[in-house]
Amino acid sequence: MMTQRGAVGSVVLTAVALTAGAGVTAAAPASAKAAAVSHGKVTDNLYMSLGDFEDATSGENPKVKAMIDRSDIGGVQVVVPWKALEGRKGEYKWSRLDTALKYLQDRHKKLFVQVQDRFFDVAMKDANVPQYVKDEGGVAPTIDENPDNPTTHGAMAAQWNKDVRADFQAMLKAMAAKFDGKLAGVNLPETAVDVDTKKDQTKYTSKSYIDAEIDNMRYGKKVFTKTQFIQYINFLPDDDDHKRMKEMFDLARDKKIGIGGPDTLPDRKYQMENSYKFLHAYKDALPLVAMAVQEPDINAKDPKTGKPYTRERFTDFAHDYLGARHMFWTTEADWLQKPAA
Repeated sequence: MMTQRGAVGSVVLTAVALTAGAGVTAAAPASAKAAAVSHGKVTDNLYMSLGDFEDATSGENPKVKAMIDRSDIGGVQVVVPWKALEGRKGEYKWSRLDTALKYLQDRHKKLFVQVQDRFFDVAMKDANVPQYVKDEGGVAPTIDENPDNPTTHGAMAAQWNKDVRADFQAMLKAMAAKFDGKLAGVNLPETAVDVDTKKDQTKYTSKSYIDAEIDNMRYGKKVFTKTQFIQYINFLPDDDDHKRMKEMFDLARDKKIGIGGPDTLPDRKYQMENSYKFLHAYKDALPLVAMAVQEPDINAKDPKTGKPYTRERFTDFAHDYLGARHMFWTTEADWLQKPAA
């Protein structure tokens, strides 16, 4: 079963994935015909919810505000729930993104946006999707049975429902019409999910879920032609042979879709046996690899040393093994608590 991490409402809450896929096969190498990608220096960016960003820029959190202005920070990735972008059906709200973009542009920083459709450790009624999606039965219950943490429950938009997906894609299209070429990147969240099939009423299947993720990948790239479109991939349900994951990486290579992940955990077995091996094999054929270092990651133990990972270990692994050119750091990272070098 897949473990989960992500955003709850406008506050980012995470938990490290620790579920292995069985029947692991080697990732197929990227096509030799694919243009080689230059892996320059990693650009460090901050990672936070839209609400946390607004608290910082308003002065309510001066410590994080100062981090945004650091000379060694290239920009900010904000996690934005679907509901923050759409109220009533087809009525889109861009003012909060406009404000965030202007704030960063005035400081010569970049804005990346993660559009969130899944929420963890939250009641179904509190899922941060538009109310009409809930009213139409477009939300599915999820469960996190991570062995390192107590079982928790959450919810996500039922993207496998064609009407829900059409509404989500309509929002992406409207967002692209407004922001394509202005944002540095737009990404969809991690693929790890475990729908609570005992309570689900949305007709979820793992196949329909993955099909929907692939369809959203295609669509996002179609509408964002100037801003880099990115799909986070970490685990897939019922994909022990990794055929579906390979399908997603092949699509990313062929359509020039960026790939990333919600956690950077060097040499952790379960990650190495899933998306990391694909990121390594395809890194020279992908237009962009972008990895996050979230709060649980900085407390995780390095299997090589038995101690917490260092900044250098995170960055070297992300750059050299995964091919990352952007990293999104939790504001809790120890190096951000010190003055810029």
